[in-house]
Amino acid sequence: MEYVLLGWPESGPTLTLDWQRFSYAGKFVMSNTGKALVRTDDGPGPPVTDDGDAAADVVAAAAFNEDRTDPSVCWIRYITVREDRRGDGIGPDLAAFVAARARDRGYDRARIAVNNPFAYQALYRAGFAFTGEETGVAELVLDRPLGEGDDVAGPAGDRTRETYQAGLDVYRERAGADDGPDLSADEREFLTETEGVDPPDPVDPPA
Repeated sequence: MEYVLLGWPESGPTLTLDWQRFSYAGKFVMSNTGKALVRTDDGPGPPVTDDGDAAADVVAAAAFNEDRTDPSVCWIRYITVREDRRGDGIGPDLAAFVAARARDRGYDRARIAVNNPFAYQALYRAGFAFTGEETGVAELVLDRPLGEGDDVAGPAGDRTRETYQAGLDVYRERAGADDGPDLSADEREFLTETEGVDPPDPVDPPA
């Protein structure tokens, strides 16, 4: 796999993805976020054409920009993985890659909001941790310190079992509510299987 940083927001990178194969495809044509992508090295040309179309071998993409109120925080706004490659571990690796690039750029923290248990697990694998906060659209906020050596310890990088389970419990409570989200059978099974377990070990960021 090849991990590519297309550019930061000020350079206005855009990326046209196949909306039938990528979730949030429309968000990547916006020029107000930085972009990174993953490709399989199968294509002979560049990852993005002159017209902004993603190459056929692009399997994932991320969009990110600076927090509007805290310039020390890089928000990962969207991560999308091509439908046939979901579950292969590409999402966590891409999130870790973006976090490492944000650290190199001088950011103190990386942050993301997720809306389902599988995304929550993927970001834990990328070294993030639940902050205890939720957005106005019922997303859970996860955070990762970008200190020396990508240290994920610290008050807001609490990767204890208790903190990990606290986020999963939010999904469990929602699943049990009459007006809760319609979780898939796989998501419900995942929430049952992970009850009481430790968080997954974080992956190493790709170079």
